[in-house]
Amino acid sequence: MPAHRTKRLIVFDLDKTLTLSKQPVDDEMAALLRRLLETKKVAVISGGSFKQFQIQFVPKLTSGRLERLFLFPTCGSAFYRHGTGGWESVYLEKLTAAEKKRIYDAFERMFSKAGFRKPETIYGELIEDRETQITFGAHGSTAPLAIKSVLDPDRKKRLAMIAVLERLIPEFEIRTGGTSSIDVTRKGIDKGYGILQMEKHLGIPRSEMVFVGDDLGPGGNDAPVIATGVEVIAVTNPEHTKRVIRSMIKRQ
Repeated sequence: MPAHRTKRLIVFDLDKTLTLSKQPVDDEMAALLRRLLETKKVAVISGGSFKQFQIQFVPKLTSGRLERLFLFPTCGSAFYRHGTGGWESVYLEKLTAAEKKRIYDAFERMFSKAGFRKPETIYGELIEDRETQITFGAHGSTAPLAIKSVLDPDRKKRLAMIAVLERLIPEFEIRTGGTSSIDVTRKGIDKGYGILQMEKHLGIPRSEMVFVGDDLGPGGNDAPVIATGVEVIAVTNPEHTKRVIRSMIKRQ
């Protein structure tokens, strides 16, 4: 494990890095993050919406140094920081109504071309409008983890769907997200874009950041951060991340 004393900003993925997919951060992880925030700035970037951050992540961190915590939902297409009035939006790359319609129409055409049959039971929304991102979840936006985790563990089904979508809407960024989802944003907006926005808005050079995530392999939704030159640490699950954070705390 390299020393991280010179790193000013620790950037984390959320699902399967800090928490299980769409599950609340546990007490031990929250305590470790609060300790890390005593000496470091921390950013969290995820394909999830800001609403999901508020459910899954924020409540356990309220007693921490929130002025040092920065949230980048929907793959960095939005940025929130904590001010005197609570969480404040810094920027929001909202999709237009026309863009959303084009994406929704493309999904419907893709379902037919890829042979996807909508499940009888859909949990939440099959295609969710996250303002800055449109997200498809094969069993719905709130499907139980036990159902989602067995659907497409090797991403082959979703990659086949993405290949169709890329032909239908090449002007958008399309990638696998979470456990069973596909995320669509404007072209060029991914977690690498989020890193560049952190550099711009926080005034911290990439050489002084480190990214921690579970999906850094080819095709992974964390992989775009590699091209930014940021140091990366690959983890396998939240328990692995806890060990990484403990190591960082010891080196503070």
